[in-house]
Amino acid sequence: MALSSERLFDSLGHFGRFQACVYFASVFQAMSCGIHYLASVFMAVTPNFVCGFPGNVSSVLFHNSSASSIEDIWTLWTSTENYVVVQLGNGEIWELDQCSRSKREVSLDLAYEYKGNKSVFPCSDGFLYDDTKWKSTVVTQWDLVCDREWLAKLIQPMFMLGVLIGAVIFGDIADRLGRQRVIWFTSAGQFVFGIAVAFTFDYYSFVIVRFLLAMVSSGYLVVAFVYVTEFVGIKARTWASMHVHAFFAMGIMIVALVGFLVRTWWVYQIFLSIATIPFVLCCWMLPETPFWLLSEERYEDAQKVIDTMARWNKVSTPCKVSELCSVQQDDPASGRMGDDDTSSAKKHNILDLFCNWQIARRTITVWLIWFTGSLGYYVFSLSSVSLGGNEYLNLFLIGAVELPCYIIACVAMDKLGRRNTLIPFLILSALICVLIMFIPQDFNILIILANMAGKFSIGVAFGLIYLYTAELYPTIVRSLAVGSGSMMCRVGSVVAPFCVYLRSVWIFMPLIYSQARSKLWLA
Repeated sequence: MALSSERLFDSLGHFGRFQACVYFASVFQAMSCGIHYLASVFMAVTPNFVCGFPGNVSSVLFHNSSASSIEDIWTLWTSTENYVVVQLGNGEIWELDQCSRSKREVSLDLAYEYKGNKSVFPCSDGFLYDDTKWKSTVVTQWDLVCDREWLAKLIQPMFMLGVLIGAVIFGDIADRLGRQRVIWFTSAGQFVFGIAVAFTFDYYSFVIVRFLLAMVSSGYLVVAFVYVTEFVGIKARTWASMHVHAFFAMGIMIVALVGFLVRTWWVYQIFLSIATIPFVLCCWMLPETPFWLLSEERYEDAQKVIDTMARWNKVSTPCKVSELCSVQQDDPASGRMGDDDTSSAKKHNILDLFCNWQIARRTITVWLIWFTGSLGYYVFSLSSVSLGGNEYLNLFLIGAVELPCYIIACVAMDKLGRRNTLIPFLILSALICVLIMFIPQDFNILIILANMAGKFSIGVAFGLIYLYTAELYPTIVRSLAVGSGSMMCRVGSVVAPFCVYLRSVWIFMPLIYSQARSKLWLA
């Protein structure tokens, strides 16, 4: 950061009472970002289901078990290849698969096995769903199964696409209109769109509103990083920037808790969105950052913010704007906060990150780490509900394990350095992926512990790369390097849901893919 910022924080304090209040108020809303990013893991659950049948059922047969209703056999359901035999009140006998149904031509005694002729029909009477865990999900609401299953699989990737676009749009708007206004707008947007999702009337409106929700959530997270960084001095900046991720992880834990307590998707969505209310009611009190005000030549407003910081931090002689400007003029290499970014954007482009072989190799490596970190982070998070055992506890633990990982990352960076912290944890995450493949599927506890260790390892690397990238490049292309890395990060988050879906091909396929990407950057 420029000399003017160092002079300001040396005068007012690097993390005084004012910065603490602004910091915790701002990062509180990061919990909502974590909530909305992972909400679909329960909201878009596909329960067990079979075709509906045309009439009233008199008896049900599933292998050697008989019952009077379909609801009684869900506890016995073990595979998608199973089918149910039902006898209707008119004597007809039907075999119900997941995506088709067959009517037996000869209605003899009710038996599970049948070798005679059958007439196959589509599921024109809808589907019957297992509601023992979830009373309603978006899948059961709009029958996103069988030939419409691909629509359900697009829910999370479309959200992550909105995350990508939102990061680009709101990052640019924040530079033009100010951090404060974007924080106001995106905070209100998270609440409005979060509630609106619960009242969408069909699948397409649901996806569109969730896309808008993703844009404002991503926009807030990106701008919040910049906002808190511009209020925190260099002595506390590493810890402050890393622990924004910790509040995001707390949002994941809230998803698990609300998912356990609320089993109807639209009520679940409303409860998750309510978490935004406290910040929406008070975010208007947050000030604009003095460095953005200085970049816009709004010197009086910047001085007011500085004076407010001084009163809160009990500093009797605050730094004057005129002193900051004189420091900038004396040191042409530093410039005003934000001017470097602006001039870089005008004079430099993406090709400058490949100006020579050394910089090009560094850029490719950094991009791979951004992509891999995001991919691994979301693969471990999204797949946690499919590990067996209690899916709510699994997701809660996957979020909770991040809290200590950022503390360890900060300590390791100070003691060992960025590179010596990043490399071991990236390699460790890949090795854990390999280890999980050799754990028998019956050992649920070991699998869950291994996934938590993998999430811990990739969390350290993913949190560190934000700060590390900024330090690897010269000032003139620093913002361009971080911005391009962030774009690769968003690409990884879009790919992650598809990677998780590879479990249907082979249960270890997501781990192999993540492992390959983790090692590729070392090549």
